[in-house]
Amino acid sequence: MSLVQKLGPHLPFLRRYARALTGTQKSGDSYVKAALQALASGQSELEDMPPRVALYRLFHAIWEATGARLESAPESPTSVTERVMRIPQRHRQAFLLTALEGFTVEEAAQILDETTDAVRVLIARAQTDIENELATDVLIIEDEPVIAADIEALVMDLGHRVTSVATTRSEAVNAVRAQRPGLVLADIQLADGSSGIDAVNDILRGHDVPVIFITAFPERLLTGEKPEPAFLITKPFQPETVKAAIGQALFFHEARTVAVV
Repeated sequence: MSLVQKLGPHLPFLRRYARALTGTQKSGDSYVKAALQALASGQSELEDMPPRVALYRLFHAIWEATGARLESAPESPTSVTERVMRIPQRHRQAFLLTALEGFTVEEAAQILDETTDAVRVLIARAQTDIENELATDVLIIEDEPVIAADIEALVMDLGHRVTSVATTRSEAVNAVRAQRPGLVLADIQLADGSSGIDAVNDILRGHDVPVIFITAFPERLLTGEKPEPAFLITKPFQPETVKAAIGQALFFHEARTVAVV
């Protein structure tokens, strides 16, 4: 099996992880590109472990060597991104690898070159950091009632408030006109044949709000060939995946709208 065949299926998910870790598509994709270039040039090699684990381990080596250690946290953070930089990198990494990417604690330990006990501690600390963030109002765009109810329960469990559940593009746009959310969770294909992507584009023309897409086909949105979502959840999703994505989206969005409690 060629290197392309071995790694190709994992690249869309590595891009998702890199974007969540760095906060933007541009930054995340640049680190993925650097890792692949190092691999193609022979400067780096995949270690003898499952391909996906080895790929993420290589990404971390490149990320830390080329940029992560140059990032610094300000003494008095004034923005969401600056507050994120105060959270230790290892906390975020361990949390995202297990909650967003679905690695086991043992696999995350291999990727981060840590013990499993150390990774468990990092995950717990990251969860505390996320839970300490202020709550916000959430718009859910989802046409499947059971999935919408599951998402709503997860969102409320995190301390957020659901302002509306829309099932079509027009309902979503009208919901935002009625009350501006601080976060949007959007399915791709909606009940009347309309598109969640189009609904989000309509919303973003008038409001700067973080968006998390939910789809059964993430590879269609994570090609690296055009502007794409930094935060994406794959169906069927796990509760911890949704929680991780929400936390990261709110952390990294500069213009977050905070709900009044």
